[in-house]
Formats: sequence, C-alpha cells, structure tokens
Amino acid sequence: MNETVVTVAGNVATDPKEKVVSNGARVVSFRLASTERRFDKGLGEWRDGATAFYTVSCWRTLAENVKSSVTKGQPLVVHGRLRVSSYDDKEGVQRTSIDIEARALGHDLSWGTSTFLKATNGVTSPERQAMAALARELDEETAFDPATGEVLDDPHEQDAA
Repeated sequence: MNETVVTVAGNVATDPKEKVVSNGARVVSFRLASTERRFDKGLGEWRDGATAFYTVSCWRTLAENVKSSVTKGQPLVVHGRLRVSSYDDKEGVQRTSIDIEARALGHDLSWGTSTFLKATNGVTSPERQAMAALARELDEETAFDPATGEVLDDPHEQDAA
C-alpha cells in the first residue's frame, strides 16, 4: 500500500494532549496551523494566505518527548504520514479532517533557537521535563538585539568569569 508522506512547517495551535490507548501505548496529539506567506511585489510587503490546520499524532517514545518539549505557539516542522478523511459534524455538515501521524518533528530554527537533550532509558519523564524547563529558562535569559543579532546578555559568559 502506498502512503503519502508530508513535511509541514507551522505553529502549534493547541496544547499537546496525552492519551494512553487500550494496548498501553501513549499518543500525544495537537493541532498545527500552517499559513502560506507570499511577497506582494506591488505593495512591497509580505501577505498571509490561507491557513491549513492539521491534527498531529505522535506515538510511543515520540509522544513522550513531544509532551516534554512542545507547547502551544511554538514553530515546528512536522514530517509524517498524511491522512485525509471526511465526516459529518453534529449539524450534519460534511467536514474534512487532515491528520499527520508524525514520524519526526522539531522546532523550526528559522524562528529561534532550541536546546536538545538526548532521551535515555535511565531518565524519567519528570526529570526530562525539569531539564527542558531549565534549558528554556537559560534561553529566556539571553537577549538579542534584533537589528544586529548581537547577544546583549549571555549568562554563559558570566559563568566563565
């Protein structure tokens, strides 16, 4: 059977939600909003186009890592299997659902920086969450001048002194 594999860049539109299914496997899902942008030469500026929403599902180890690493509003790149299905809503209107079963995903580094912490069997999820929170806190302490990209306050320089 052929499958359609896609890679989509967008922003996390909902908080990731975790479920454990009947066979004990974990699944984390969230909505991803992807808005096309085009440069309007006539106006000399960027314009937003249509926004597509995808339901992203992450299974097992990926689910655990996503739960510890991803929050609403973050820019992501998601790679996985595309599934499109139709259903009737409560009012009887036919709707289309676009789902991605993620194989891999990560923060879109064209919008910011990220800190990677390798998951190991000996580290529990709460410990990983604490390490990720510390990494985010350190990142928030670092300020950049958007015009020059220069680091204004680097906490790592203070440690070296």
